[in-house]
Amino acid sequence: MWDSESETGGGGGGGRDYGNGAISSTKHALQTDGFELRDRSWYVATDIPSDFLVQIEGVQFHLHKYPLLSRSGKMNRLIYESREAAEVNKVVLDDLPGGPDAFELAAKFCYGIAVDLTASNISGLRCAAEYMEMTEDLEEGNLIFKTEAFLSYVVLSSWRDSIVVLKNCEKLSPWAENLQIVRRCSESIAWKACANPKGIRWAYTGKVPPKVSSPKWTDSSSSPSRNQQPVPPDWWFEDVSILRTDHFVRVITAIKVKGMRFELIGAAIMHYATKWLPGMIKDGGGIHESKDQRMIVESLISIIPPQKDSVSCSFLLKLLRMANMLRVAPALVTELEKRVGMQFEQATLADLLIPSTTTTTTMYDVDLVQRLLEHFLVQEQTAESSSPSRQSRGGGNNHPSAKMRVARLVDSYLTEVARDRNLSLTKFQVLAEALPESARTCDDGLYRAIDSYLKAHPTLSEHERKRLCRVMDCQKLSIDACMHAAQNERLPLRIVVQVLFSEQVKISNAIAHNNHSSLKETGDSAAAAGFYQPMVPNRKTLLEGTPQSFQEGWSAAKKDINTLKFELETVKAKYMELQGELESLQRQFEKATAAAGGGGGGGGGGKKHGSSAWAVGWRKLSMFGKGGGLDGSDHGGDHHHRGAGEGQGSSRKTPARRWRNSIS
Repeated sequence: MWDSESETGGGGGGGRDYGNGAISSTKHALQTDGFELRDRSWYVATDIPSDFLVQIEGVQFHLHKYPLLSRSGKMNRLIYESREAAEVNKVVLDDLPGGPDAFELAAKFCYGIAVDLTASNISGLRCAAEYMEMTEDLEEGNLIFKTEAFLSYVVLSSWRDSIVVLKNCEKLSPWAENLQIVRRCSESIAWKACANPKGIRWAYTGKVPPKVSSPKWTDSSSSPSRNQQPVPPDWWFEDVSILRTDHFVRVITAIKVKGMRFELIGAAIMHYATKWLPGMIKDGGGIHESKDQRMIVESLISIIPPQKDSVSCSFLLKLLRMANMLRVAPALVTELEKRVGMQFEQATLADLLIPSTTTTTTMYDVDLVQRLLEHFLVQEQTAESSSPSRQSRGGGNNHPSAKMRVARLVDSYLTEVARDRNLSLTKFQVLAEALPESARTCDDGLYRAIDSYLKAHPTLSEHERKRLCRVMDCQKLSIDACMHAAQNERLPLRIVVQVLFSEQVKISNAIAHNNHSSLKETGDSAAAAGFYQPMVPNRKTLLEGTPQSFQEGWSAAKKDINTLKFELETVKAKYMELQGELESLQRQFEKATAAAGGGGGGGGGGKKHGSSAWAVGWRKLSMFGKGGGLDGSDHGGDHHHRGAGEGQGSSRKTPARRWRNSIS
């Protein structure tokens, strides 16, 4: 029975009385007590034997021709158009909308039996009446007129009945569409969802506590009860979520036209998706299930409001994951990616870990995240260029913070996906360098991602390691990150040196700043020396924190230097020994020359000859000195000076002068 009196304030609409939803036709009615069902066959309870059989989907109706001919134009054609060929006693109407149930009601109406119209049967009966052509041309007040009046004045004035009728229209395509039942019910639902509840009285079924009657909106003249709860803004979500996707889209489209807030529309879409897309396609899901799920995802993407925060970024990313799994149309996927880019800073790491569905061997879809980041940067740049005066007014502060949040998100994502051994260095580098330098004030997250990649890819060459570390700015690392990097043997030695150098510069600048501040406050130069004292232990700590490979290289270099020093000292000792022997020979030669000069008259010639032999010997010793590894120019000058002052007895002071500038 029609049970919408409490919602509409009466049994009918517009002054019409429908007898509590019961309709009948008494004109030319055949006296009968009703219909009887026997083994999927209906019989008319009358003494007149039936002369006409109607079969619908395996159900047989044993009827009489006259009641049907008087009210159905289709029956007239089926019977009289075939009269010349043979007497027609049976027809098959498997394509009748509403099936056997709707035909049963239509047949009862033809026999004058009272039919109870309800929200559950009205849509099927209205379509069946149209199919059977039960128009006013055959009889005034025929079934089309009465079902249409019930729809217009009863169903469309009731929230609950409009939902039920629209739900029942799912089995009546395309008849329900052609008869405008879907459109009218959708607009009725949209009007009630957007209307002010004040002064309207109807029930809704959404989120009703158990054992509590469905709450109603009361008109302004009635006094509200003490315990009455205010109607929540999402009161209509649960009711419309029972609709099929195409009908839900029709309702949401009508609600948009009527100007409902976009955040409420987005919330309704998310509620619908939660109900109909709980786990997507699981193992064992069939092809039909895949098609249904794909249709739902495509429909929801098409009706999401264009405003930025109409739905959450997490919902968009989950929808995007489903779209990739279900091979949704590429145009819709691209549109969804742009929507994610609008609010990419709201995403979380768990949302971005989307499994790869392509032929690549990577675990996660890194290319997808790269595209999302590009959409974010393009839209940020567009927003900044479209309002260049925003920053001057102080309104551009959100952009740096949004980019910084995205930078932290990308660094966390890189740290996670870097563990995948199939992730190429190029993809890692491109994603890491996609953001501008201003987006990162600290590169600790990027360093963590680089270290994670080095752990998972131990076979990288030295060139690849340097290329990987090039995406990081050592000057943006914190002290903790620098200490870790200084002891990280996976990093190239050059990067470690850069880290130590940048940290030393930071410490020096900090000390200089503190010293300047202290001098400015106290004016005491002794205080400045006190501030410089922490510099030594800090540098010592940094040097002690260098990796083992760097320490071993430094020790080897020191050992080589000490070996060279030892060899140099050995050469020096040999040279000094030869120098002493040379001086001894020189003294002996001088004595022999003096004795020869004093003993005979041939001293002049002998002196000349001795002087020539001495010069030759001196040149040989000088050449030997140059070949001993010493500085030949310095020692050659000393030898020349030594030879010039030979007759003045200064030979004993020459060695001390010769080794004054030696290497120690």
